[in-house]
Amino acid sequence: MQKIELNYNHSDQVAEIILKDGKANILDRIMMDELHTLFEEFKGKQKLKLITFEGSGDHFSFGASVVEHKKENAAAMLKNFHKLFYSLIDLSIPTLAKISGQCLGGGLELALICNFMFADKSARLGQPEIILGVFPPPASLILPQKIGNAHAEEILITGKPINAEKGKEIGLINDVFEDKKTMHIEVEKWVADNILPKSASSLKYAVKASRKMFNHFIKMKLGDLEQMYVEELMETNDANEGINSFLEKRKPEWKNC
Repeated sequence: MQKIELNYNHSDQVAEIILKDGKANILDRIMMDELHTLFEEFKGKQKLKLITFEGSGDHFSFGASVVEHKKENAAAMLKNFHKLFYSLIDLSIPTLAKISGQCLGGGLELALICNFMFADKSARLGQPEIILGVFPPPASLILPQKIGNAHAEEILITGKPINAEKGKEIGLINDVFEDKKTMHIEVEKWVADNILPKSASSLKYAVKASRKMFNHFIKMKLGDLEQMYVEELMETNDANEGINSFLEKRKPEWKNC
């Protein structure tokens, strides 16, 4: 069963990606591989002006697979996940996330790499990795650039989620709507007014130009955090205890080392 649904809209000018893996829309290896395949396909779509992401059902995504965060899987998982970010940077096609319900961990990181983020009032956004004793490499780089260190550190270091209204207040969310249906209607209008009238090739250059420093920073530093995660963090007791205790549905017993 495929975990991604793809629809081309507006005469193939918009690619709509729907994460479709049951209630939680977990970004596991299979879903990531399907996304990689789509991104390769998009390279040949000359008139593609926008890629949108959303979750099926009530939630955007609960994040990456916790099982794949285990020490023996972490290196391969991170490499596969981070490839998504490099691919989107290289495509330079405008991206937009439509967020409902839980948007957590790797799910929020996928939304964060997008140029535009819209949400309805059910949205809850968070990076709960610290609760499992680990940290999110992409979000650790992207959040400070998007919303500044003070707001970013509160999200990253506490693991506390924020609602859509707070996201808009701190500059993370472009706009908030009453419910998912309204969000879809209003985002369609926004796309029709702000994206479709423009040249696909010029939009790519606008993305490259507006994100020149952002993209350079991600490409330069994401590998460093990936290495820190695999070679340092996962050698600690508590990172492994946090992952294992979650999978075993028990409270972690930290040794602070």
